[in-house]
Amino acid sequence: MKVSYLSDLIIDLQQKIVIKVPMGSEKAKSKAMKIAVAMEGVSSVSVGKDNDQLEIIGEGVDSVCLAKSLRKKFCFADIVSVDEVKPPEPKPEPKPEPMPCPPPPCMAIWQEFPVYDTGPPGCHLM
Repeated sequence: MKVSYLSDLIIDLQQKIVIKVPMGSEKAKSKAMKIAVAMEGVSSVSVGKDNDQLEIIGEGVDSVCLAKSLRKKFCFADIVSVDEVKPPEPKPEPKPEPMPCPPPPCMAIWQEFPVYDTGPPGCHLM
């Protein structure tokens, strides 16, 4: 198997590329973002710290080619970092607390009380 391009060897992983570009105005930011979005594999672009960094996230993005494209327009573009984007770790679900032992069976609420029959009122036998 003959590989003709180095890009064929790149495994597609989400990566975050940070490129320092001098963007002094909103127009310059807009141009830089348009150039970055036009690259193949880019899924999101945002402006980073101090308004002079572009943060590009995507799969299989060629960071060197992206920097060259930005240099054509801005005369300066420096790759700060290229990192793999790791998916957020799922939070471990709290284990449900074991159910306490069931309460004892219900006790009878009523009690037997002696009943004294005095007969009809006003009538007593002696």
